[in-house]
Amino acid sequence: MSFILQDWKSNTTKGRIVLVFFRLANLGTRNKFYKIIGLPYRIFYTILVEWILGVELQWNTKVGKGLMLHHGQALVVHGATILGANCSLRQSTTIGRKELPDGSFSTSPVIGDNVDIGSNVCIIGAVKIGNNVKIGSGSVVIKDIPSNSVVVGNPARILG
Repeated sequence: MSFILQDWKSNTTKGRIVLVFFRLANLGTRNKFYKIIGLPYRIFYTILVEWILGVELQWNTKVGKGLMLHHGQALVVHGATILGANCSLRQSTTIGRKELPDGSFSTSPVIGDNVDIGSNVCIIGAVKIGNNVKIGSGSVVIKDIPSNSVVVGNPARILG
């Protein structure tokens, strides 16, 4: 039960609802048996969370404990993305792969612990974001960001 409620204290009503449903759907990544019998639930999860609530947090995304969703509207996180513990995501943020010139796709971003991501942020491609990073609203991150940084802009640049 603690696995399912690990984000409870970090969120308000909508974030709690989304993340409880996400953690239940995410059980399929931990247990092959649940992956098979959980298919109807994952379909329900997709309809409720992605289509109705407008939060595309794919069920197979690797997410550390304490994820915080601020507002949770128009949020898109690719399923191969890795989010560390105690991350904070705001509305209208996109985190995912990019198409390469040869038609293939890059890997998804890897985001460290305690990363605060502002609204309207795009994090695209095979980027690594270190721990304790703050990403300002409207930033476009296409390159690696070292730990303990503050980044803003399009393209994102490190302040100070």
